[in-house]
Amino acid sequence: MSTKLFLITAFVLIAGISKAQHVPIEVFGGDKRTTVDVLLAKYVRNKKEVASKFFFFNRNRATVDYKMTTTTNLPQFAFTEAISYDFKGLHGFAPVAVVQLFNRGVYPRAGIRYLKIKSNFTFFGWTVIDLLKKPTVDVFVLTRYTPKLNSKWNLYTQAELINDFPTQHTANMNFTQRLRLGLKTGLVSFGAAADLNETGRGNYTTITNTGAFLRYEF
Repeated sequence: MSTKLFLITAFVLIAGISKAQHVPIEVFGGDKRTTVDVLLAKYVRNKKEVASKFFFFNRNRATVDYKMTTTTNLPQFAFTEAISYDFKGLHGFAPVAVVQLFNRGVYPRAGIRYLKIKSNFTFFGWTVIDLLKKPTVDVFVLTRYTPKLNSKWNLYTQAELINDFPTQHTANMNFTQRLRLGLKTGLVSFGAAADLNETGRGNYTTITNTGAFLRYEF
């Protein structure tokens, strides 16, 4: 039943954005888990199709563990919505409001975002804090570099860092790194991938998931 739920959710994530332009979908098959990742990040356009100062970030992830049973290692879902506004003179910095939905609950957050986009380089990140009791500070960075190799091929490199720092001294810290290295041609990217996670405080438990990714921009 859990496998069916994962497949249905993955299909909904893909079908829900299939009519949009240049929305990347990544499928990552690792040695321990498979992940479907749909990410949309763009400036909101007005009725005249002119980009406004509002920047919208939407991400949906679904992960299934190969050791899943009916009661353990169940599918994991993560939905992130963020909106920020570029004030003049802040040079890429902007206030941001974030809502994240995980299996374990809903987390409203607020803080500051930084964005820099060029033809073959993207840097996006934020530092936000939970608007809840016993909050966690979340530091998120996503950087992508795709230099040209020739007229048809680009190198594809991406590094993503997610760092959670709880304000409670007894709570565990959580660090995630998602690394991609491969090739890009047209709207397709593919190559090697690794997801790493460290959890703890002082002594850390490390979990790795290595394999290959395929990314397509609809």
